Amino acid sequence: MACNHNKFLTNERGTVPRRYGFSRYLCKVHSLEPHFTWISQYSAAEDPRSPFYGREYSEFYYENAVYNHLIHPQWDDFGSQTLYLKILFADYQDGFAIIEFIGEWNDALYNDIMMFKREVIEILNQEGINQFILIGENVMNFHASDDSYYEEWFQDCEDGWIALLNFRVHVLHEFRSNGIDYYLNFGGDLDDLEWRKFGPRQLHAFVLGILNKRLN
Repeated sequence: MACNHNKFLTNERGTVPRRYGFSRYLCKVHSLEPHFTWISQYSAAEDPRSPFYGREYSEFYYENAVYNHLIHPQWDDFGSQTLYLKILFADYQDGFAIIEFIGEWNDALYNDIMMFKREVIEILNQEGINQFILIGENVMNFHASDDSYYEEWFQDCEDGWIALLNFRVHVLHEFRSNGIDYYLNFGGDLDDLEWRKFGPRQLHAFVLGILNKRLN
């Protein structure tokens, strides 16, 4: 499929507008980078407690892909064939991590949740992280399997939580349709949040405030 790149301008947040379909989004995917404003405060590649400690990145060599469409080399591969991520920030004292995603979340074919749980979440859990902010504006589709790994993750969090920011409407619909919303927090202000205007600890405090209001 030929791509007309003139059609794919990013919005003020640096992301592909939600109206674009999956195939059209893929034309632009190679230029989408993880959020780097916080890099002076945290780098997963320089964090010895991170699952991505010691990784080296190229600005020029593109290797990973979503359905044969190359993605920016700064995204991290955790074992999925279609989904990639970046740990934008981890605070072990306050027990939270902020993780940004790109691609397609596919539990049905590739068991992405199992890979994510085993290769990323369990390592962070062992280091005391039990509050997770997942940023999903660049997750274009979700295909469900069963909810066992979500349940396991939810139980492992104990007094913590899992919050989803800016996931697309049809992706959230699939989470709800498959009962996964029991384990994940989304909706309301979490679905359309200008998170880039915050620092990482400010964002955590803001999300925590929303969740505390819901619990009360």
